[in-house]
Amino acid sequence: MTTLLIFGLGYSSQATVRAAEGRYDKIVATVRTADRAARFTANGVAGQPVTALPFDGSDLSEALAAAIGEADDVLVSAPPDASGDPVLKRCAAALAARRPRAIAYLSTVGVYGDHGGGWVDETTAPKPVSPRSVERLEAEAAWTAFGRSAGVPVSILRLSGIYGPGNNALVNVARGTARRIIKPGQVFNRIHVDDIAAAVLASFDKRFDGVVNVTDDEPAPAQDVVAYAAELLGVAVPPDIPIEAAGLSPMGLSFYGECKRVANRRLKGELSVNLKHPNFRTALRALAAGGDGQTHGQDS
Repeated sequence: MTTLLIFGLGYSSQATVRAAEGRYDKIVATVRTADRAARFTANGVAGQPVTALPFDGSDLSEALAAAIGEADDVLVSAPPDASGDPVLKRCAAALAARRPRAIAYLSTVGVYGDHGGGWVDETTAPKPVSPRSVERLEAEAAWTAFGRSAGVPVSILRLSGIYGPGNNALVNVARGTARRIIKPGQVFNRIHVDDIAAAVLASFDKRFDGVVNVTDDEPAPAQDVVAYAAELLGVAVPPDIPIEAAGLSPMGLSFYGECKRVANRRLKGELSVNLKHPNFRTALRALAAGGDGQTHGQDS
């Protein structure tokens, strides 16, 4: 019997559950509350049964310890905080005793910081700016050190901006919440959630150890994505808003304060992932064809 253990059953890890159909005999996942655990255990994910356990980072329950003792592959999607990685703080000893076949840790390309629009790859030295990215880099180092000491391959998957069903520019345009904020020269990479799932499963298959950028082929301005979504929905393109007039929060300003182009050669080469959605246009066309955004109206 093979078991997948997921710490943090969020958007990306639920996509991994869907993509893993038939690969595992059992899937166990943590959520933060007992109520959510009961709902996921009762309903599963996309028709697949999931045993959900509450874990808020404070205690290692007997049920979770037992699940770790059965885990073959482990996906860590739970975020760190200022005090460190909650999974390692409570579960490191149990994971080391089990020695799973492989661990995948979901991080962010935000650890690279700002590169003025230049290209970065996995050999680029991180220089995170935001506190959240600093915490992610520290968690990456902690998981890498754990893997080396425990003899377990740990893949650090650095994700670009995540989107997919229910969470994309089509939905935002249809709701009337999309804004075309203009900062000349600004570009972002993105990654469809289904391609994240493919990367996670590929890292398990290859028992990959090291860092991989999980990102699309085409860094592009955010306003271009909004405009294309509006065109697909047949509604007016939202007006340009200069960044100085956008009234962004400090977090939003810090987001636009970083500009880089993220290379994905290792993803496609060493992990052999063939991107289903290599750029935002192919992805949005597929999402539009599936009706995403249509149920919310077509306000512009």
